[in-house]
Amino acid sequence: MGFVSVLSFVHQLLAQRVQPGDVAIDATLGTGVDALYMAKLVGRRGRVYGFDIQEEALDRSRQRLEKELPAEAAAAVELHLRSHAEMEAAVPPDRHGQVAAVTFNLGYLPGAESAVITQQASTLAALEASLRLLRRGGIVSIVLYTGHEGGSEEAAAVEAWASELPLAAYQVLRYQFANGNRTAPYLLAVEKR
Repeated sequence: MGFVSVLSFVHQLLAQRVQPGDVAIDATLGTGVDALYMAKLVGRRGRVYGFDIQEEALDRSRQRLEKELPAEAAAAVELHLRSHAEMEAAVPPDRHGQVAAVTFNLGYLPGAESAVITQQASTLAALEASLRLLRRGGIVSIVLYTGHEGGSEEAAAVEAWASELPLAAYQVLRYQFANGNRTAPYLLAVEKR
């Protein structure tokens, strides 16, 4: 049977917390895998907000959603060409504190220009915003990639941020294969108590 991959584990965590009618956020759209998964979970009554700074990421995500979802379900996903650090301004105020899950896949868009990467400063600002948007019992999943230039530094900053979260308010889980490739992606998941 074996353990599940990091991304599969993220989807297991999402499935436990995201229900039809909920609000979810894909903070770093990439190719739209998480946005699609969350759109299926929230259904037509819910809403998924997706963010990326690259038009190519929005295009890929839009294509994936249109191909794999009925039109009315795809319409429940709102794509934004803006930084993940700006998510709080883009999500309507009445949904603040109501978000079931926020996903982050840090690094760069697969198959695109690898020099365009998530940046430590905007990522930390986005993580802070995600905690304010999250409801009690909601989660933030952060998949960290260290195999590219700047990835190790960003991962270290995110780990330092997560380790300082007060235990009374948040639990932080690390999911990583200890005997795998040292640059393999790993997960930090934050649950709001």
